[in-house]
Amino acid sequence: MQPTTRSALFVPGNRPERFAKALATEADAVIIDLEDAVPQDAKLEAREHLSRFAAEQPDARFLVRTNAADTPWFEGDLELCKSIPGIEGVVLPKAESAEQIARVRQVTGKAVIPIVESAKGVLAIEALAQAEGVQRLAFGYLDLMLDTGTRPDTAGARLLLDHIRCRLLLGSAAAGIQPPLDGVHPDFRDADTLAAIATQVRDMGFAGVLCIHPAQVSVVHAAFAPSEQEREWAKRVVGEHERTGSAAFQLDGKMVDAPVIERARRILALAG
Repeated sequence: MQPTTRSALFVPGNRPERFAKALATEADAVIIDLEDAVPQDAKLEAREHLSRFAAEQPDARFLVRTNAADTPWFEGDLELCKSIPGIEGVVLPKAESAEQIARVRQVTGKAVIPIVESAKGVLAIEALAQAEGVQRLAFGYLDLMLDTGTRPDTAGARLLLDHIRCRLLLGSAAAGIQPPLDGVHPDFRDADTLAAIATQVRDMGFAGVLCIHPAQVSVVHAAFAPSEQEREWAKRVVGEHERTGSAAFQLDGKMVDAPVIERARRILALAG
């Protein structure tokens, strides 16, 4: 996974013809999904597809979403992830405890991205974020709304989801892990709503967004890209800092110090 992960694209584990296509997109990360996208009677077949693809494409690098810890497929999914070097991390759905993460680490030894998508998961955010081996958290708000009986696309839903987003951000920052990824927008044809959500979570401090269709990747990247005005400001801040060697100075009548300089550096990193 790239250091800056704006987009993580899911591809169904039972659609092997899409694996290489997903990896050829501009997505910062690809997640081969063994969970929700795969029917129960195709779980074992999906593992076979994944094993075959990894053998045929040994240089491919991707993530895998396993089935949840309370399902009969979980342990087999972990063994598969352990056996494939190209799997850079395990995306753990319906994460609810540090013990579940510890099991993933014990079997696979790989980085873990827990998805918070239940009431129990929300209440365990701090423990999940602080668990050994967690790279970052992700938000699964569709399942969360089902668990809480929340009506999607309402003011009440927005209130609840933004509250949980704040907890994800604070828990991640306090644990010193990478910023979280927001959940998928299910209507891949609705670019405007996705752009609005991506812009909001960008401004909140999220690293990126989970995607379910390649068309969503460019929308997310555009939302996370710094504006020309932001880039020019960041260049001036970093340039002045490097020219003077000063950790505190004035620019355009405003005080610039260490946090502002670091923000400018992050903007330039995003701008590439």
